[in-house]
Order: sequence, then structure tokens, then C-alpha cells
Amino acid sequence: MTHSPSNPILLTASLHVDEARKTISGLVSELLQESRKLNHANDIESVVLDQAINRILAEDLLSPINVPAADNSAMDGFAFNGDCLEDSDRIVTLKLVGTAYAGKPYVSKIGSGECLKIMTGALMPDGCDTVIPQELTESANESLVGFKQNQVKRGENRRLCGEDLQSGKAAIAAGRLLRPSDIGLAASLGVANLKVRRRLKVAILSSGDELRPLGKPLDAGSIYDSNRYSLTGLLNRLNLEIIDCGIVRDDPTSLKAAFIDAASKADVLISSGGVSVGEADFTKQIMQELGDVGFWKIAMRPGRPMAFGTLKPVQDSGHKALFFGLPGNPVAVMVTFYQFVRSALLQLNGASQTESPMTQAIAEVAIRKKPGRTEFQRAILGRGADGKPTVKLTGNQGAGILRSMSEANCFVILPHDQGNIAAGDWVDVALFDGLL
Repeated sequence: MTHSPSNPILLTASLHVDEARKTISGLVSELLQESRKLNHANDIESVVLDQAINRILAEDLLSPINVPAADNSAMDGFAFNGDCLEDSDRIVTLKLVGTAYAGKPYVSKIGSGECLKIMTGALMPDGCDTVIPQELTESANESLVGFKQNQVKRGENRRLCGEDLQSGKAAIAAGRLLRPSDIGLAASLGVANLKVRRRLKVAILSSGDELRPLGKPLDAGSIYDSNRYSLTGLLNRLNLEIIDCGIVRDDPTSLKAAFIDAASKADVLISSGGVSVGEADFTKQIMQELGDVGFWKIAMRPGRPMAFGTLKPVQDSGHKALFFGLPGNPVAVMVTFYQFVRSALLQLNGASQTESPMTQAIAEVAIRKKPGRTEFQRAILGRGADGKPTVKLTGNQGAGILRSMSEANCFVILPHDQGNIAAGDWVDVALFDGLL
């Protein structure tokens, strides 16, 4: 298996970003297969609609009604029977016999040579199959409406019953990460509850003797722990259950106890710090004792030291927790979460779409880049005078400069083999909005 600790390449070499993603996805697939064998009935729950945002839909949502429920007008205008139309600019004049409003159907039948003033969404009356938009009429008063016949074709501007969605058909497919538009769609169908996947339990902790909690004074060489707060924000975007395990000291006994406790409670454990090659970094040793090490280093910047694998806190138990050991630098924590952890959490929670959307923009200035690693530069996406998308870096790209993330609205992603970027070159961009 590519993630097995018996493969020394993954534990010594720096993996290509794409290979790291494949390794993670492969291991998550195995965990999902094991979970399905156990047939956990509590993996699905029903929630009220206003609590379903950012949850994963567990079953196809079948529409209980046709959408639209009946033929209706697509715009404000005049409804009539299109059998009077010819392909000519001859004016046709129709007798105006009434008005139809949305929610107030016109109940009488419209005869030949007659028309009805109709509002957007109003039901099409008996005898009508076409709507001429109000702005295309050349003459209209309280009793007559005139327009050129070639301004409209028979059947135009009418929405047919079931045209958007037929009763019994899937309105939203299982595996969707539910967005506000999905919640609105379900509400429009009269659906009050949705079946969703159980929220994953994700434990987070920070390791390091230099870390201090908020509200405590800083002594020489110490810093406040920001990583747990960044991770909490990122996980809340996915509406997951968070178990905050706090700050753990840099000694193997404390770390091992914290890992066992966290992994026994959670589906996933995310730690920050303690994954480099320093003498006080014990994560790799503990992973080898408690589970499997998938890989240790990735050819990327920032975020090269990143541990991945599984933890089995109780040897005789079937429970395995997915483990991500993220770097200690604040920017590297967010970059590695965005590039690897987010998609793995979505996959593990049953999402059908796990990749983040990408776009392209023109680099405003030159960007230095060495081939041999993938780089994720913090940047601001904008628009040039010609209307084309442009992007510029936020300044110093150091892995410890969290301000570079705060000021940015996107990543510029520079591929593994890419060299320097010239001003005016097109580059790949991943937006933060809705993700970070």
C-alpha cells in the first residue's frame, strides 16, 4: 500500500503535492470501506432545514412536487392563443378581457382573438399558450392590445409544468455539501427536514513549550497559540464537531497521552507543531507506536514538514483516527489544511465534490520561483483597467507571517516544475471565499 510505513520512499523523500493527495485519498477510501462494513446506523441523521447548512446530504432529495406546479408566465405581458401568429410584421390586435396575477388565477377561458394581461408567475389561463412581453406591444389600452406577429413565436415565454423539476426526480444529489441555494431549493419544495451525514468529530491540539494560551502574559521566547483558533475557524466552515485538546508540552509522554486521548474521541486528529526534524519533535515516533505513518514531507512551500497517517489508540479496537500533523508556522497550518485536510474531511464525511474551485489571473509583477516544489503564495485577486482578472502578492511570503493570509483573498498556485513568473503571465488562483 502506498501509505504503509514499509514504503521508505514516502518517509524519507519529499512527496510531490499530487502524490500526497493521492495517498491521502487512498487511505480515506480504505477507512470508508471499513466503516461501511461495520454498517453504522448512526452515520445518518435528520435535521431541520435551518440547521443543514454546510452538512453533507446523505440521500437524494426527491422532489415531492412538480416545479413549476402548473404552466405559468415567464414574464409580464399578455397571454393569448398562438394559433393567430404568422411569420410577418403584420399587426395583430387582440381584445383585452382581464388580468391574471401570481397567486390569483384567471378562471375563465380565453377565446380566439382575445388576450389576458398576465404577471410573471401567474398561471396560464385555459386557452392560452403564448405570452407577448409588455415592452413588445405597439398599442395597448383598456380594451385592445396590438403587436407585430413576428415579435413572438407560439409557446414562447411560458414555463411548462414540471419543466424545471418533475415530481419524484432528484432535486439535490446525495453527497452535496449543502449551500444556501440548496437550503432555499429544499424550502421551495416544502421540505422541512433533510437527511445528512453525521458531523465528523475532529480533535485539534497545538504542541510546543513556547506556546501560551490567550490571556496569559508572554515571557521570554514565548508566543500566543493562534493555530487552534485558525483551525477552529476552518473547521466551522465545514460545520464539523470540534474537540479542542489545548496546548501540549514538547515531551513524548505528554504528547503520546494527548494523542491517545484525542484519537479515542475523534474521527480525525489535527495537531500543529512538532513535525520537523528538531530534537524536541516526537510526533513521528508516537505515530509509529500508535498507528501508521503515511508520509512525512511534501515538496511544497510553505508546509514542507507535514505528517499524515492513522492512529489506533486502543489496539484491540476497530477504531482508527485519521491523523494530520501540520507544521507549527501559522501560515503553513492554513495552507496545508486548505490543500490536503479540507478535501480529506469532505471525502471522509461522504461529500461527492471535494476539490476547491480554481481560476486564472494575470500576475501584476514578476514572482520568483524555484522548480522542484509547489508554492502557494498569498495574494489579492482584482481586475485590471481592461477588465481582465489580475493578481498581486501580499508582500513577504514567510510561513510565520499570518498577516499575509489575513490580507489575501486567494492563493497563487505555482506548480512543481514552474520557474520564475514574469509580469503579465497567467497563473492559477484558488479563491478563499467560502473556503477559509
